[in-house]
Amino acid sequence: MTKLDELVSAANAAVAARNWQEAERLWEEVHAIDPKHPRALYALTAHALQRGDLGRAHERLMEALSAAPSDLSILQLAISIHEKRGDPASELEAIEQALTVEPYFLSALLSKASWMERQGRGVEAAATYRNALTVAGPERNWPQGMGPILMHARDVAGGHSARFHEYLRAQLSDRLNGLSGQTRERWEEATSILAGASAAYPSVSNQLAVPRLPAIPFHDPADFDWVEGLEAQTDAIRAELLAAQESLQDAFAPYIAYRPGDPVNQWAELNHSDRWSHLSLWRSGEKQEDTLAACPKTRAALEAVDMADIGGLCPNVMFSALAPHTEIPPHHGETNARLVVHLPLIVPEGCTYRVGFEQRKWEVGKVLIFDDTIEHTARNDSDELRVVLIFDVWNPLLSTEERQVVRELANAARTFGG
Repeated sequence: MTKLDELVSAANAAVAARNWQEAERLWEEVHAIDPKHPRALYALTAHALQRGDLGRAHERLMEALSAAPSDLSILQLAISIHEKRGDPASELEAIEQALTVEPYFLSALLSKASWMERQGRGVEAAATYRNALTVAGPERNWPQGMGPILMHARDVAGGHSARFHEYLRAQLSDRLNGLSGQTRERWEEATSILAGASAAYPSVSNQLAVPRLPAIPFHDPADFDWVEGLEAQTDAIRAELLAAQESLQDAFAPYIAYRPGDPVNQWAELNHSDRWSHLSLWRSGEKQEDTLAACPKTRAALEAVDMADIGGLCPNVMFSALAPHTEIPPHHGETNARLVVHLPLIVPEGCTYRVGFEQRKWEVGKVLIFDDTIEHTARNDSDELRVVLIFDVWNPLLSTEERQVVRELANAARTFGG
């Protein structure tokens, strides 16, 4: 081991022991032997900055940049020193140089956004903070020590999007108010996406995806001829639910029930939890005769509906119970060949439902019909239980012939491999 190697090793050991004075002395010895040693120049610059000696830090920085102009750690020091010296032109130059070396350098992206924010360039700052948040990824993966600046980035980007969204809505208010139904919803969502206030929500099927079907969050109940008859049976269905809660109490089971060893992803809090439970009447196309026997009026009402019948997949029919102060995390359904229907039966105040961009509140006896392959989530912020009847119907955009293709395709997928 050379003398230089011994000094570098000793300096690193001093740093590990947080003996800053000894570390700086050793790096000075390294620098005396090799004046262009990048690690020594970085360390000596950092020590001077730590002491608050901006003049000395700047001198060392110039040496370091001359020796290693593309070293990201040195460039990050340059950004910090120029900021502290009140030299925004040199600060921006160092930022751009760092991003030329590595366009996804998170620290430099955040520095650029902060620089723009200090210069009063709010729109550009928000866009750059948003880019930095994309690079940083989910909050659980944020680099240690960057939490505060990334939370600030999120606040700035979110605040800008909200203001931009309100501005766009104000500019288009007359035009949007002249639209109706799904047409208005479409352009309300487009406005939100343009402002960055929300993302586009595509259809994502966990199993069978039918291409080229539009991703419509909520369908108009008036387009389904069975809705009026079903809604008229709400009181009878609700009475059978209340009776089942007494007589079939043990039959209510957690809706999320992964086996040990299965990846639970976003379902960890609800896995095997009674906070989201259900009582099945049909399960994956199979009638649950014991449950149906206790709910004859519900059965009759459902048999009058053109439910989707895809062997091994649906219909699924259940009473779905969501406990107080419980949220169902965002998720996607199995196939866009079917739609999902909610008939709300017990709905306390404080219960909301979102499919893609669209927010809804359940109203007892008023069905919601939606495409569950679009990201959706539900909340019960009340102190009482919320219960809805859930079942599957065909996507009305599929022809009778296409329904048969769906059945045969699902059957072939199920039987493949014996």
